[in-house]
Amino acid sequence: MSFKSIAMAAVATIAFTTPVLAESQIMIKDAYARVASKAAKTGAAFLEIHNMGDTDDRLISVSTDIAVKNELHTHKDMGDGVMKMMHVEEGFVIPAGGSHVLARGGDHLMFMGLNKRLEHGDEVNAILVFEQAGEVALTFPVDLERKAMHGGHGDHKMDHDKHDDKADDDHDHH
Repeated sequence: MSFKSIAMAAVATIAFTTPVLAESQIMIKDAYARVASKAAKTGAAFLEIHNMGDTDDRLISVSTDIAVKNELHTHKDMGDGVMKMMHVEEGFVIPAGGSHVLARGGDHLMFMGLNKRLEHGDEVNAILVFEQAGEVALTFPVDLERKAMHGGHGDHKMDHDKHDDKADDDHDHH
């Protein structure tokens, strides 16, 4: 491996681990996207949003060029161990001086009707829209190797690996 290759790999690694700080005091950390399989029609993204400001903010939407529909989603306990993914129209509050984590099995960004296959190592360009901060551009690395972090979501363990085409149909009825 040449010195140039090593340097480029180091720069790529730094690019994926460096927090994004918008002028609005919103900081994004640990962002990544994934799909359940190469043929998946949906994808999801996860991240930590930190509000370094002194007023609450709210993530109200997301847009990408990889999907027909991009939404903010969560899982709702329907009882009897059944979890349903649903659109969160009001968005996610990011408290002043606090954070909100979007993680597998909980709140997340959902990409429906993918117009391209996502492979490990690809990048997804997105615009996050906040009530106070406005638009924040972000690039999600596609990470198909990361394991789900279980815990904090009760006994229900549903993630996008279990998301199938039937669930895709459910998303169209919101």
